[in-house]
Amino acid sequence: MENTAYIALSGQSALKRKMSVIANNLANMNTTAFKGEKMMFVEHLVKSKGGKSFIPQKLTYTRDVAQYQNLAEGPIKNTGNPLDIAIHGDGYFVVETADGDRYTRNGHFSLNNEGQLVNLNNQAILSDAGTPFFLGPEDTDIKITPDGLISTRNGDIGKIRIVKFDTPQNLEKTASGLYSSKDQPLEVDNPNLQQRSLESSNVNPMSEITKMINVQRAYDSVRTFIDKEDQRQKRMVQQLTPRG
Repeated sequence: MENTAYIALSGQSALKRKMSVIANNLANMNTTAFKGEKMMFVEHLVKSKGGKSFIPQKLTYTRDVAQYQNLAEGPIKNTGNPLDIAIHGDGYFVVETADGDRYTRNGHFSLNNEGQLVNLNNQAILSDAGTPFFLGPEDTDIKITPDGLISTRNGDIGKIRIVKFDTPQNLEKTASGLYSSKDQPLEVDNPNLQQRSLESSNVNPMSEITKMINVQRAYDSVRTFIDKEDQRQKRMVQQLTPRG
């Protein structure tokens, strides 16, 4: 019955990884623009030879094949900060880093000591011309239109670059909540930005807690099965061992 134990352990291993994903989702439920993650599993069904055994006739070998993001837009929350920007629909801000352009939906921006528009890591936000934004002391009354045009009392500063990808699931997470991509970004012709707002995480905490409870129950069930199988094999060995 070693195959039975391997199959049970495969399910337990997959459940453990699923629990890690759920825990990470819950840990980031208040992270701006965070996208919840899910796991994709496949099951291989095997017919059991022991028809009269207590083991089900069909055994399932479980294998997790992928981890993917839920790219649905999170709720938009008003902050009142003129440099907070939320993206409605498709699109990512372009961030200049030492490793090249990176992408994010986290629009919590500010001005650094040089008057440059930056993210929380002091990395420049790029315009549609591929250059950073610089605002002077006289550039007050900042306004940002839905298409990304930044203007102040002194006039237009430039338009924020918003890009998208044909296959956004190919985006790879990097440090500081940014994304990198080997795919060529495409310009969003008609972006829909909302000033003084931020996109919240799209994680539903109640749903994730329910999943966590179900995974824990399933894990305990598999563990109980493994313990019973271990006891059964021990009894079998004891019964088959010749007694002197």
